[in-house]
Amino acid sequence: MVVTHLTTAELTSNMAKLQKRGLGKGLSSLLSDVDPSSYAESKIFSEIKLEDIEANPYQPRTAFEESALIELSESIKEHGIIQPITVRKLSNNKYQLVSGERRKRASEIAGLKVVPAYIRTADDQQMREMALIENIQREDLNAMEIALSYQRLITECNLNQEDLGKRVGKKRSTVTNYLRILKLPPDVQSAIRDNLIGIGHAKELTNLTDVGDQLVLLKRIIEEKLSVRKVEEIVRQALNPEEEKQQQTNNIPSIKALTPAYKRVQENLASLLGTKVQLKTNGKDKGEIKIPFHNVEDLNRILELIEK
Repeated sequence: MVVTHLTTAELTSNMAKLQKRGLGKGLSSLLSDVDPSSYAESKIFSEIKLEDIEANPYQPRTAFEESALIELSESIKEHGIIQPITVRKLSNNKYQLVSGERRKRASEIAGLKVVPAYIRTADDQQMREMALIENIQREDLNAMEIALSYQRLITECNLNQEDLGKRVGKKRSTVTNYLRILKLPPDVQSAIRDNLIGIGHAKELTNLTDVGDQLVLLKRIIEEKLSVRKVEEIVRQALNPEEEKQQQTNNIPSIKALTPAYKRVQENLASLLGTKVQLKTNGKDKGEIKIPFHNVEDLNRILELIEK
């Protein structure tokens, strides 16, 4: 192992490059051990054998696009690794990856035997937190992936929403909005994951308490390519009893009070059929189920689901 002692100026320059590449406030503060001066004083930069580095057990990202890794490996062959990986020392010649999973994999594809790395001290809790925060800093994350990472940071790292916001450099209200979309039904979450709707649309959908209402509006957002402003207007009308007539014009039925048991039945049917389901009961175990359809194709789709 080759150990290079960096000057404070050199280390500061390297950290500046890391920040310019989008690590963000949260991860950069963690990589500097919270106290930047203590990190600078160590001045340890090493070249480590790839075979001596084991995977990060807390890495939340499991899927890596093969073509992107190959492209990165070609860049590494030509220019080398511009941004060193970060590891923690386990024993004399064994290390565990803290950040830089893509760079490590691409380096293996490129045929490298050693890679440049920063060596730092971190316990399991810090490892888990750093891995999750580094994952959040990726630019290709969709809103669902960000929300799930926020939730993991809260549950696995014992953070509250305010502390989490400080870690990732976001306002608490932003964190709250992401966490709220985890309560949306599976169909809506799938639409978010597939980038069919944005976080702004999802935020407005969380204001509707009825799953059926959410699914109907989701369908309209996708089919009519509704803007967030338009969705906000529709939701506001849906929740305002004084605008009942305008509410029906926008195809958002008023929310009916049901017992918890009947409400679950209504929500399950709406999720299964992918449309608004309205269940009415007279309170004596009698009632009716109303399932609207928009055209013949939509009717056939619903019938196929019912016949399965």
